[in-house]
Amino acid sequence: MNAENQSSSNHWRARLHEVIFEADTTAGKTFDLILIFSIVASIVAVMLESVASIRAEYGELLYKIEWVFTILFTIEYVLRLLCVRHPVRYAKSFFGVVDLLAVIPTYLDIILPGTRFLFVIRVLRLLRVFRVLKLAHFVGEADTLMQAMKASQRKILVFLFAVGTIVVIMGSAMYVIEGEEHGFDSIPHGIYWAIVTLTTVGYGDIAPKTPMGQTLASMLMILGYAIIAVPTGIVTSEMVHSRRVSTQSCLDCSSEGHEPGAKFCKDCGASFTLDNPAA
Repeated sequence: MNAENQSSSNHWRARLHEVIFEADTTAGKTFDLILIFSIVASIVAVMLESVASIRAEYGELLYKIEWVFTILFTIEYVLRLLCVRHPVRYAKSFFGVVDLLAVIPTYLDIILPGTRFLFVIRVLRLLRVFRVLKLAHFVGEADTLMQAMKASQRKILVFLFAVGTIVVIMGSAMYVIEGEEHGFDSIPHGIYWAIVTLTTVGYGDIAPKTPMGQTLASMLMILGYAIIAVPTGIVTSEMVHSRRVSTQSCLDCSSEGHEPGAKFCKDCGASFTLDNPAA
């Protein structure tokens, strides 16, 4: 009897997992489409509530709508935890954290009024649209980009260290050359100007007035254009050939981006069959 109950429980969890986490079935795609519509609607509601004139007339209605969506998303989050073998793994995953942050602000607003506007983070949940629209190859491209970023992280750190050194030297030099009378009243203020100039933003709130300062600024501006291309080159050199991936999601850790036809999770090694739930 215990074995039969266990099998029934596994079957129920597998079916629920298929609907909530997968996009290969009609039920799964329908669930994700409804979810995406709900996310968009809740984001629109909070945006409208931030407009004073609309809030004055429809504030109470929009507040009730937000609570309806929050309750629905809370139920969805609990169901996601129930249908995976290891709920803690999912809770600590990227989408697990995003799903939790999507509902916390509304409850937190009861204690700290105004914090519910933080739930615009729900927009991150729209990343699930990749699975719904069968854009799994984009997930593969994103995985490739992440691998390239990880492979080049040391080079990027060296690059950032070099940039940091440049702005400190340039900012200090401008403090000495221009001085307080031209707005460079401290070395940190000079470093701020160097960062703004090097990144080619150019706020214009502080600018050199002396010929030497302007010459140094011109050199820094030209250097800024040259530096822009460096991070791109670093990451591109680490890029690997993209690969096809499926929309299969691991029942144990909720990991995605598996090879088509994969039988085991690429991250935790768990089987995708779950004691043959289809039987």
